[in-house]
Amino acid sequence: MDRSSSSFKWVSIFILFLAHFATKIIADDGPLPNGDFETPPSNGFPNEAIVGGPSEIPNWKSNGTVELVESGQKQGAMFLIVPQGRHAVRLGNDAEISQELKVEKGSIYSITFSAARTCAQLESLNISVPPASQTIDLQTLYNVQGWDPYAWAFEAEEDNVRLVFRNPGMEDDPTCGPIIDDIAIKKLFTADKPKDNAVVNGDFEEGPWMFKNTSLGVLLPTNLDEEASSLPGWIIESNRAVRYIDSNHFSVPESKRAIELLSGKEGIISQMVDTTPNKQYQLTFSLGHAGDKCKQPLAVMAFAGDQAQTIHYTPDSNSSFRNSNLNFTSKAERTRIAFYSVYYNTKN
Repeated sequence: MDRSSSSFKWVSIFILFLAHFATKIIADDGPLPNGDFETPPSNGFPNEAIVGGPSEIPNWKSNGTVELVESGQKQGAMFLIVPQGRHAVRLGNDAEISQELKVEKGSIYSITFSAARTCAQLESLNISVPPASQTIDLQTLYNVQGWDPYAWAFEAEEDNVRLVFRNPGMEDDPTCGPIIDDIAIKKLFTADKPKDNAVVNGDFEEGPWMFKNTSLGVLLPTNLDEEASSLPGWIIESNRAVRYIDSNHFSVPESKRAIELLSGKEGIISQMVDTTPNKQYQLTFSLGHAGDKCKQPLAVMAFAGDQAQTIHYTPDSNSSFRNSNLNFTSKAERTRIAFYSVYYNTKN
């Protein structure tokens, strides 16, 4: 990051910056076996396929009330949301599904999945590869489709691990519970830092698995573990998620990936970078619009050590982003850089 840039991409305000087969499955990058729940059970897809035993969803084990739901299925006056395809799984109170995976001990993996809630009340989903675990709040929706893709990362402590999705809630209405679909895995790598850039993964090109047919990006929920992050090198400090986006569905300054900052000051990404005390640096980044119809004004607050600066984005006809920088003098061997959106933006 020497006077030459710690170049990262921003996006909008936004910153662009398991089972019949219970054998061990080699975790190649991509969808898990029957991760979309479209493989029919041995007795087919009944209209109301409530799983009562431990091995009735191909490739998955279940515990508790686990329901295979179908697109268009009604619950009272409401249609259930299936993120992709025709089928998904709904987890009842304290119910879970799991799949055994063969991974590489010591490596970092990211799990991508789609989730929706079925009731207006607060619902959450716990995802774990013991001992690593995180509960994700599904109350906030970031689009009008009623579901969101998420990513969660873990470090493999063994070569054989168990991936578990569990509904930790005990709802008064037993028909409530999160719906999950489209589960994939990706092994993550941390690229070597260029000699002129102290920022790790400053271009955001290394991140979670993204489905090519999904135009919603992937939400990265709060994660304070620098060593096991779906966005290698970066910490998601905030209460709200940030969105990992791709150039196939969003405006990205360069290459294929970027970060969109959501939820104003509640959506923060940060990194501790290696610096030399009392040395001058310049933090550079690209700020722009993700091309997803977010209303202006758009602005980001950038931090580097004890320096902070608000940068506004004004679109013009020639470009959907602008390059910005922040000069600072490091005070220690590690310096925190961070970004959040100044405004709470809505869509047109």
